[in-house]
Amino acid sequence: MAAYIAMLRGVNVSGHNTIKMDVLRGLCQGLGFRNVETYVQSGNIVFQTAPENSATLSKRIGKTIFQSFGFDTPVLVRTSKEIGNVIASNPFLKEKGIDSSKLHVTFLSEAAQRGSEKKLETLAMSPDRIYAIPREIYLYCPGGYGRTKLSNSAIEKALLVKATTRNWKTTNILFEMVSKL
Repeated sequence: MAAYIAMLRGVNVSGHNTIKMDVLRGLCQGLGFRNVETYVQSGNIVFQTAPENSATLSKRIGKTIFQSFGFDTPVLVRTSKEIGNVIASNPFLKEKGIDSSKLHVTFLSEAAQRGSEKKLETLAMSPDRIYAIPREIYLYCPGGYGRTKLSNSAIEKALLVKATTRNWKTTNILFEMVSKL
């Protein structure tokens, strides 16, 4: 069995795209996933299943959500190893004076095209900072994520991929959860 994390974008926000987490766990169990757990109401799922391509898992979960609730939501899936690498590779953690409560990771549905990170640089207004790797973007937003221009929508528009962002605490908790499976 392989362990995965699925992150949904835009569920349970301001009363839109509402999914109860117990129902979401049931849907995932119905897909044959084992040891399904959710974390907070924003659509974070950890589970085990036979090794499968992350993009295929994303489509399966997304299709089931659409069939059950009637709305599309991006679903981004990472393996436990990939999340571990994301955590170990955060370049901002090597700097002194970084407030980890201001760190975020934007997960991309696929690798951004080469050179597209230049479009992101125009969005990153001081004091916000970014560091992009092919499938993730590390964000440091000292003024708070709610004030940055580096929103999921702006990143999706600039890179032409689906994206969802998790704060550093949530990213680490999800890794802890998936590591226990």
